[in-house]
Amino acid sequence: MRLILVRHGETDTNKARLALGRADIELNEHGRWQAQRLAASIKDEPIAAIYSSPLRRALATAEPIASSHGLEVQVDEGLIEMDIGEMEGLTFQQVGERYPHFLQLWLGSQAAYEAMPGGERLLDVQERAWQAIERIRQRQEQGTVAVVTHNFVILTLLCRVLGLELADFRRLRHSLAAKSVLEMGRDRIIVVSFNDTCHLEAGQGQKKVAG
Repeated sequence: MRLILVRHGETDTNKARLALGRADIELNEHGRWQAQRLAASIKDEPIAAIYSSPLRRALATAEPIASSHGLEVQVDEGLIEMDIGEMEGLTFQQVGERYPHFLQLWLGSQAAYEAMPGGERLLDVQERAWQAIERIRQRQEQGTVAVVTHNFVILTLLCRVLGLELADFRRLRHSLAAKSVLEMGRDRIIVVSFNDTCHLEAGQGQKKVAG
């Protein structure tokens, strides 16, 4: 199976650099533009199925892709973003002020095992996300599948594929509306591309002129 992992487009919460987990925030205008550019970049891919997190920002990113391939978006709850609990909507500075002990642990080597206050652990995210991918593989052993999901979901999946400790997720960065491509064989998984944003850069100049 060829898997196209996609992070959703921009929301106002992302733009303001606030923590965003399960809050069901819509894409902003720029995010909708990103979703269209993303869909155009893979319109010639032979996509056989498209799956999405149930959150609106992911669904709104998945829908243009599905439309261009005559497909319906299939929702998998396992693809939902990390439950960040009491961190929702906070700045990094606010997290440090309110939860200094947690932040110290989160930035250390045991980050995978430290639950967000009122939320999940990275380990929990990785396990449910991997189970979602396995469910998709059982349905679609061959062909190309697009999966639209979220930052922590993608980073924890890539840590597993690359054999990285979960605490090393900070060594990876997956931008908004970026895509990564994996070839998932029975015995090994190959990372074909990572954090590809060329479709956004190519259209940015046109967007500025048009705006």
